Amino acid sequence: SMEMTFRYNPENVCSREMIITHDGERILKVVTVGGCSGNTQGVNKLVVGKTFDEVIAALSGIKCPGSRTRQTSCPDQLASAMVALKASLAKK
Repeated sequence: SMEMTFRYNPENVCSREMIITHDGERILKVVTVGGCSGNTQGVNKLVVGKTFDEVIAALSGIKCPGSRTRQTSCPDQLASAMVALKASLAKK
């Protein structure tokens, strides 16, 4: 299976970029630039091998008081990244 990379710029959180390596169906690796390093590294390892929809279901709607709107979080933005990733694949 082919490895592809998708870059996402999260909104209203401390992290600045999410670099997602995937095979078109499952996540192979995630690197988060900025944000709470330990937490993002932990979340990124836990999502390896998961489908985009599994990550959306697990992480969507998580809120962090440190986010600018208080209505999102780095995990919630990772779920948003999966939505955007799926949309980008659908266009091809």
